[in-house]
Amino acid sequence: MTMAGESKSELSLQHLLLLPLLTAAESSDTKEALQVLASAARSDAGRSDLASKNVLPDVLRFVQSLPCPEHLVLALRLLRNLCAGEIANQNSFLDFNGAGIISAALVSSGLNPDSGPVIIRAGLQVLANVCLAGVEHQRAIWDEFFPKVFIAIGSVGRKEISDPLCMILYACCDGSPALFAQLVGEEGLPIVVEIVRTASLVGFEEDWLKLLVSRICLDENLFHSLFPGLYRIGMSDDKGKATNSSTNFSSEQAYLLGMVSEILCERLEEIRTLSVDFALCVLGIFKDSADVLEQHVSGAKSKLPTGSASIDVLGYSLTILKHICGIAFVEDSEEDVVSLLLSRGLLETLLGLLRGLELPSTIRRGTRGEGTERVATSFSGKPCPYIGFRRDIVGVIGNCSYRRKRVQDQIRDVNGLLLLLQQCVTDDDNPFLREWGIWAMRNVLEGNAENQQAVAELEVQGTVQMPELGGLGLKVEVDQKSGRAKLVNTSPSSLKPPSMSSSMDFDM
Repeated sequence: MTMAGESKSELSLQHLLLLPLLTAAESSDTKEALQVLASAARSDAGRSDLASKNVLPDVLRFVQSLPCPEHLVLALRLLRNLCAGEIANQNSFLDFNGAGIISAALVSSGLNPDSGPVIIRAGLQVLANVCLAGVEHQRAIWDEFFPKVFIAIGSVGRKEISDPLCMILYACCDGSPALFAQLVGEEGLPIVVEIVRTASLVGFEEDWLKLLVSRICLDENLFHSLFPGLYRIGMSDDKGKATNSSTNFSSEQAYLLGMVSEILCERLEEIRTLSVDFALCVLGIFKDSADVLEQHVSGAKSKLPTGSASIDVLGYSLTILKHICGIAFVEDSEEDVVSLLLSRGLLETLLGLLRGLELPSTIRRGTRGEGTERVATSFSGKPCPYIGFRRDIVGVIGNCSYRRKRVQDQIRDVNGLLLLLQQCVTDDDNPFLREWGIWAMRNVLEGNAENQQAVAELEVQGTVQMPELGGLGLKVEVDQKSGRAKLVNTSPSSLKPPSMSSSMDFDM
C-alpha cells in the first residue's frame, strides 16, 4: 500500500536510497534503521565510525527525496547527531550541499500544521550543530537561508523553533559586524521582528534570544535600527483604536525594551560603557512615551509589564536610563554618556515628571484631616502609571547626581531639593522609594556645601509629625499661607539618616 501523494517510482527511489542506511544499521525496516543509526551517532565513537562509512551523504540523499514526515524527522535527527562535533561529518554536510537540501525539505514540509514545527525544529538542530564547525559552514547556511527561509521559519510563531533559530543567527553573525548589520537591515529585520513577536506572545526557553538582542543592541550598537522596525504602521492603540501616532508603541517594542533592561541589569558588573547613540535613542523614546501620562488618570494597578504597550515603553526606557546612569560614570567629565544625556534635558524632564505626580501616600496620610481645603488641593497631581514609576524616576536622578557637582547645583537652582526630600518616605505604589530617595539625597548633598546649607535652612510654619520621617531626621510642615505640605530637616547639624550611617557616609 502506498501513502497518499507518493508514486510507486518515488517509493522505489527512496528504497534505493535507503539501502546503504539499512545495510549500515543491519536492519530491513526504515524506521528502525534510522533510529539505530541515530542512537549510534550519540557517542563520539559512533559518529566517528559512521563518518568512516560515509553515511552522512546517504542520509542527505534520503532527505532530498522528501520521505513521509515521520521518516523525515528521524533522518533529520540522525543528521543532527552525526554533525554534533564530528568535523568529518560537518565537512561532508558542506561538500554535499546540506544547507540547500535542508532548506528545501523545510520549505516543502513546514506548512503541515501537524508535523511542520517538529520537522523545522529538527532541521534547525542540524544547522545549529553544523554552525559550530566554523565560518565557512556558517556562511554556507547564511547564504542559503537568509533572508527568505529564515523569515518563513520565524513566522511559524513557536518558541521551540525560535530558540534554535536564534542560536543559528547568533553563531552565523558572531564575529561579523557586517552580518549583524544585515540582520537588522531592510532584508533581515523581518526575521528579528518575527522572533521578538513570538517571544512576546509565548516566551522563550533558552537564552539565545537574549544573547542575540544583547549583541545587536549593546555590543554592535544597532538598537536604533532595530527598535523602529518593531513598530507596526496602522497598529491599534491600547484601546483598540487605529492610530498612526508616533507616540504610540507596539507590544514588540515594549517587550524588546523590557529584555534590554533585564540584560543591562544582568551585565552591570561587566559593562563599563555604553554608546552615546544607544543612550540618546533611549532618552528620545522615554520623552516620547511620557505623553501617555496626559491620558493616564487611574492609579497604578500593576508592576511592569502592565499590558499597556505605551506604559511599558515608558517604564522600561526609564529603567534603562537608570542603568545607564549607574554604569556610565566619569567624574567631572563633559564627555561621558550621562553628561550628554543631561545636556539633552534629562534632569529637567525627570524633575518635571516628579513635580507633576501626586505626593507619596505617606505624606498624604500625614497631612490628612488638617481642616483646610488648601491642604487637600496640594495633593493634586497625576497618579503613577505603574507600580514603581516614582521610585524609578528618583533612581535615575540619584544615579546621575553621583559626584556630579553640576547636577547637584542644578537641582538646587530649580528648587529640587525639597522635591527630593519628599521622596525619602515609604509609598504604597513605589516599593523601596525611601531607599532610593535617601540614595538620591546622599548623592545630591555629598561634597556640596551649598546644598547642605540650603537643606539645613528649610523651614516653614506649622508642623505635622510623621514616624517615617522622624527616623530620617525630617518632618512634614504645612505652610499656613500656601497650605502646601513640605519636608524639613529636624537636625540641621546632621542630615545623615540612621539607616544609612553604617553603609554610606555623607561628605559633610
